[in-house]
Amino acid sequence: MKFSKHQHFLKGAGSASRVPGRSRRDSVTAQPTSKRWVPQRVYSRLCLRPLINAAGTYTPLGGSLLAPEVVEAMREASQQCVSISELLEKSGEYLAGLLGCEAALVTSGAAGALTLGTAACVTGEDLEKVIRLPDTAGMKNEVIIQKAHRFNYDHAVRNVGVRMIEVENSRELEAAINSRTAMMLFLNSFPNRFFNTVVPKGRIDHEEWVEVGKKHGIPTFNDCAADVPPVDNFTKYTRMGFDLVTFSGGKALRGPQCSGLLLGRSDLIRAALLNNYPNADAIGRPCKMGKEEIIGLVAAVDRYLRLDHDAEWRRWEGQIALIDTAVKSVQGVETEYHVPPMQSHVPHLKVHWNEKEWNFTTEDCMQALREGNPRIEVGRPDNGLLILSTFMLNPGEERIVARRLRQVLAAARHRAGYR
Repeated sequence: MKFSKHQHFLKGAGSASRVPGRSRRDSVTAQPTSKRWVPQRVYSRLCLRPLINAAGTYTPLGGSLLAPEVVEAMREASQQCVSISELLEKSGEYLAGLLGCEAALVTSGAAGALTLGTAACVTGEDLEKVIRLPDTAGMKNEVIIQKAHRFNYDHAVRNVGVRMIEVENSRELEAAINSRTAMMLFLNSFPNRFFNTVVPKGRIDHEEWVEVGKKHGIPTFNDCAADVPPVDNFTKYTRMGFDLVTFSGGKALRGPQCSGLLLGRSDLIRAALLNNYPNADAIGRPCKMGKEEIIGLVAAVDRYLRLDHDAEWRRWEGQIALIDTAVKSVQGVETEYHVPPMQSHVPHLKVHWNEKEWNFTTEDCMQALREGNPRIEVGRPDNGLLILSTFMLNPGEERIVARRLRQVLAAARHRAGYR
C-alpha cells in the first residue's frame, strides 16, 4: 500500500468508529456505583500525586505528555480489531515513506528496538536461529562498542545472548572484527548532554564507524533514543550510512511512552519482524505493543513532521526566560541558558547558588520542590547545578515553577542569615 507525501495519517482521525454489525441499541451502559472510576481523578484514586515535569522526557517521570491528536488516534484504534502482523507491516511502510528510509518498524520503546535490531543482526532471516535465541552458540554473537559508549540500556542488546567487545580507538576496532562480529553499536548522545566533557583520546566518530562497518560488511546500529529535536536527525543517520537507527516514541514525538522506532535496511527490518511479537517463539515476544500504541506512534510522527518547530522553540525560550527572571530576583542566585548539543536538544536553564554558604544543596532544593504543592520535578543535578527544562510543561505551568522555585530559594537564603 503506497502513500502520497501529501496524504496525512491524521486526516480523518476523530471520525466515529462503528463495530460492524452492532447497533446503538446493542450497547450496554454501566450503572453508576459508589465506587465508580472517575477518569479526571485517576491518580488520586490510587493515592498518587501528579507532578509538574520541569525535568524533561525522563522515563521514570512518565516520559512525555501525549499530544491530543495522538490520544484521539489511539482511541479510534481501540474500537476495532486488526491483524497485528499486517499493522506492523503497513505502519512500517507508511513511516518509511515519511522518513525517507528503506524500512521502518514500530517497537516497544528504543530499548525494544535495541533488542530486535541486535537479534536481526544475529539471526538474519533464519527461522531456526530466531527460535534458538538467546542461545547464540555457533552464530555471530559479538557486538563491538566503544568503551566510552557503554551505557545502562545496552542490557537490551545483551538480552539477545551476545558478548560486548569494547574498543577505544581505530586500531582496536579493526583488531576486534572477526567472523563472530554480528554488529557495531554506536551511542549517538555521547558526549555528556549537559556539559562539555573531555572526549577520550582515540574516540571514533560517526563517519569512521560507518566506514569501517561498510568495509567489513558488518551492520552498524546508532542509538538516537532522545536525539530529536532537531527534526533533521530522523533522516541524518540513515543517510550517513548507519544500517539501523532507533528513536524513542515517548519523548519529543509525544507519542506513547512504550513506543519506539527502528529504521534502516529492509532486510534487517524483515529479520527484526521475525524476532518480534506476535510470533510466539521469538526473543521479542515480551516486546508486545497494543494496536493503540502502534497507531499512536504513527500519528505522533505524522504530527511531529508537520509542526512549526520554530514556534515551538520560541515558546520554550519564553518559558525559560520567565523562570530565569523569577529566580534571579533572589540575590546570590546565578543562571545560565543552555542547549545540550545532542540528547534533549531543547532550551534548559542551569541554576546555581553557594551551597556551602547557604547550607542548602541542589538535592535539598529538589526535595523541597518535590514535597511542595503542587509537586514539581526538575532535572538531575550535576556539579552543583540545578537543571530545568520547560520541554514537557503544560501552558501556564512555567509560572508555577517560577514562583515555587523562587520561594524555595528565597527561604533557603533567609534561613542562612541573609537579608
